[in-house]
Amino acid sequence: MFVVGNFLSALARILDIALTVYMWLVIARALLSWVNPDPYNPIVRFLYNTTEPVLQALRRRLPLFFGGVDFSPLLVVLVIVFLQRFAVASLQDLAVRLAH
Repeated sequence: MFVVGNFLSALARILDIALTVYMWLVIARALLSWVNPDPYNPIVRFLYNTTEPVLQALRRRLPLFFGGVDFSPLLVVLVIVFLQRFAVASLQDLAVRLAH
């Protein structure tokens, strides 16, 4: 069973890293919205292409635009933090139990 435990531990770590990277992409996108970036810049296009599907899906389901401020990036960051604290931690705990 230790092999399954090690696999789940590695999976939890990869998920944690992926969620952290995506959180920073969303934060960078939110910071870019405060300035008027060049929409043809490859970095700006990458940030918009990677974050817009999640943000747009959230905007369609919940009215998160109040007083000219879009709160969807904040909600995405909160969901990511929840997933890191709950899903990743649960996977890691399960991995520890299976490894012993």
